[in-house]
Amino acid sequence: MSEQAIYLGHIVKSNSHCDYVAQLVDRLDVPHPPAPEDYGFGRFVKLEDEQRHWAVGVIYNSQLLNPQFHQISPRLTTSADTLLSPDLVSETRTLLWIALIGHLVAAEGQTYGQQGMPTLVVPVNTPVWQLTTTEVLAFHRNAQGQAQFRYYAHLLRSTGNYAAPLLAQILETITPLFSGTEQRSLEIISKELAWRHTLGSLR
Repeated sequence: MSEQAIYLGHIVKSNSHCDYVAQLVDRLDVPHPPAPEDYGFGRFVKLEDEQRHWAVGVIYNSQLLNPQFHQISPRLTTSADTLLSPDLVSETRTLLWIALIGHLVAAEGQTYGQQGMPTLVVPVNTPVWQLTTTEVLAFHRNAQGQAQFRYYAHLLRSTGNYAAPLLAQILETITPLFSGTEQRSLEIISKELAWRHTLGSLR
């Protein structure tokens, strides 16, 4: 995470009301595409355009699309590849699966998170940005400024086999942002998750 909002791509489709797919931009779309660390597993993102902020989500899966994979033909050298097959090169894509977990609220001079199932349908082509460190912290505080982690059960239900490692990654990210009793509470949740995951593996 950083304090600079990094543009990652745009929404191309949805699998459900809270499960969206974004297409990552690359060097053919923008001069400086995001680094792999910017869109890794468990990264927080916001879906936001010039008109409004739509939602906050977390990346929980990815898929590489390569149209050359199913084509059996003579191989080209690297230097000739770009010149002789530019269309195929440009069609390789990275898709990011995003679970929506709420949205940010700006009111009375403060920003806080409204966590849980989103109510709005996010339009196709909505830009996707990496959440800054300040925004991640704000999203995990309620209107009273208290720490919150209300989307825990939502992710357990909606992200399938990725749920346990996803929640572990999220807790590893947000716990250092807090201190005192709030940090200790998140550490307890993290230990409980690890214990439940271990028991589940033994069964």
